[in-house]
Order: sequence, then C-alpha cells, then structure tokens
Amino acid sequence: MTNFYHLLNWTLKRGPHPCPGPDGGTCINEAAIVACGFPYRPVRAPSDMPLCFSRLICRLALHLNDEAGDVERQRLIPFVTRLACADRPEIEERRAAYIRARIDLDGLYMPHVSMDEGIRILEGALAIGRHADTLAPDVAGDRLNAARAETAPTASRRDPVSQKLKAWLCVFEKEPSTI
Repeated sequence: MTNFYHLLNWTLKRGPHPCPGPDGGTCINEAAIVACGFPYRPVRAPSDMPLCFSRLICRLALHLNDEAGDVERQRLIPFVTRLACADRPEIEERRAAYIRARIDLDGLYMPHVSMDEGIRILEGALAIGRHADTLAPDVAGDRLNAARAETAPTASRRDPVSQKLKAWLCVFEKEPSTI
C-alpha cells in the first residue's frame, strides 16, 4: 500500500471534496473508492459508498479522518484499500457491537479518541469477517496507466502522475453515478 501512496502522492484531507485538490487530497473514503477502481465521487456519509464497502467501517474511518489533524490523518493511508469489506448482516452486527463497545458514534456529541486508539479500533473491526481484496502494486500501476490514457491530449508526458490522475478523476465527477 505504501508504494501506491508514493506513486500518487495522495494526501488525506478533512471533509468531502468535489474533486481532488491541488495535491490530490480527498478523505479516506473518497480515496478508497478510487483505489478500488470506482470512478471518483464526493463522500458526505458512509451511505455514499459503493455496496461492497462496510458502512460501519467507513463511518469509523470517516470519523477518524475528520477528527484528526493534517499530519495524524496521513496515518490512515494504509487503510484506504481495506474498506471494501462489506459482509453478511450478522458479521456487520458483530462489527457494530465491537465499535460501539469502544467508541460511541451515535451519541449526541462526537467522541474524540487518540489516533492510536482509533487505529486500534479500526484494526479490530477490520479483523472481524470478510477482508478486502489486496491491491497489488501492479494493479495500482495498471490503474495509473489507465488514468494516463484517459487524460486530455493536451497534457504533457512530463506532467506528474498525480496531475494526470486528478484530471482523470474530475472527468468522472460530472458523470452520473451508476454504482
């Protein structure tokens, strides 16, 4: 996963984004959508995620993403490819019980946990049930090559990969979602 991060020069940011910012920034869930091969789309809530993503885990990841500072938030990068792990209802309920026992995301006030504790909770929830398919570095490379092919013809071959990826992602922002 770290190879994918360095290739994209991705930065996790707080909140939803109409399109990745100048440095490729999106929230963790928006980055997960792209990493899993879906067209980019802004995510305001876990219900905006494709069905193969665990809503509970995406909700926790979104909470950690939005509560963290800019530097701490980058510690969530390794989880980008692990969120597409939706499972049977009984497994999702076990995940919900695990998360609820450690952090109250349904309370009147949004809880604050340290990034270390939040990552421990996220790891524990991800260990329950189905695991996301591993994204191999060659798959990431194929997606980057596809992004280059989709880039407008005016783009120079010397443009950074992240610039080409951003141009590709912005094209999908204007198309209706079919996921």
